[in-house]
Amino acid sequence: MPTATNGSVSLYYDREGAGVPVVFVPEVGLGGWLWGWQHAAVAGPYEAVVWDLRGTGRSDAPSGPYDLETLVADLEAVLTACDARSGHLVATGLGGLLALEAARTTARVESLTLFGTASRGSGIDLESLWAPPDDREAIRDSLSAGLSETFRREHPDVCEGIVDWRADGDADRAGWTAQREALADIDLSDRLLEVDQPTRVFHGTDDDIVALEAGRELARGLPRGEFVPIDDAGHLAFIERSRDVNDRLLGFLESQTADD
Repeated sequence: MPTATNGSVSLYYDREGAGVPVVFVPEVGLGGWLWGWQHAAVAGPYEAVVWDLRGTGRSDAPSGPYDLETLVADLEAVLTACDARSGHLVATGLGGLLALEAARTTARVESLTLFGTASRGSGIDLESLWAPPDDREAIRDSLSAGLSETFRREHPDVCEGIVDWRADGDADRAGWTAQREALADIDLSDRLLEVDQPTRVFHGTDDDIVALEAGRELARGLPRGEFVPIDDAGHLAFIERSRDVNDRLLGFLESQTADD
């Protein structure tokens, strides 16, 4: 099992493919399973790297609260373990704030692809998405916070698979709280001009966790930001509209790596 190390903390990651690294940053409390739809698509032309935040899945879970600086250092440790000087980040929700901070404060981020992200943690309310990993019924009920009613009705087998993955790989309450406390009070709205990497901000138009206007505001505040709505999709729009999202993601990555 490949791991990166930040101090005494071991961080699980998985890498597949070859070429320019694309590193996926999950939502707070959710395991690396979250990016399974994109990981498979990216791992051909690029090296796809998926990891579990400290406190989640197969990474160590030291007692919290955690802090933003440490989480950014964890991301850098994963890049170092992959022998990568830098990478293109794909992130969502509060994980998107972590990616933005890494882009702002390090030289290791080439581009950002963000889903359901706001410029401040107060604009991201994940409580409705939380469920204890040992309570399958609670997990099943919580999917209504992240996925549209239409998707849940039309894809019951996919939803049941997500229940399995969440039961196996999500954070417990202590890990979820430690991650959330590191990110929930962040406000980058006055610092967005410092993030000069090319950024696409995708947002499901039916996102109940992050308001659509918060995504628009984030994109407007970024010097090289572009807002892309995903119609009739919830917070986890990259699952619901995986084919369309993957096409757009690969097109964006190609535009950023054409000269590499």
